[in-house]
Amino acid sequence: MLARIFRPAKTAMQSGRAKAATWVLEFEPQAARRQDLLMGWTVTADTESSQVRLTFDTKEEAVRYAETHGIAFQLFDPKPAKRIIKAYADNFAFGRRTPWTH
Repeated sequence: MLARIFRPAKTAMQSGRAKAATWVLEFEPQAARRQDLLMGWTVTADTESSQVRLTFDTKEEAVRYAETHGIAFQLFDPKPAKRIIKAYADNFAFGRRTPWTH
């Protein structure tokens, strides 16, 4: 059973980084999902990959947990955020590439 350890990105609906500081351990799916013929839902017999999600405060805690329980894991470090620093006055700058319109 293989697990992924990663830090989730912020959702599109939030402007802050509230829940993005925690590290998550999720298991890889063991079996493929299939469609339930009666209801049309997608189902799986593997409960660990779809229902178990462990959160940790630090990366070291998540790695230590996986190692003590004998879980093989892949560690995904987060990519640094590309920040574009702008000022409101840049909208009205003389050297602006496109003209400002209403």
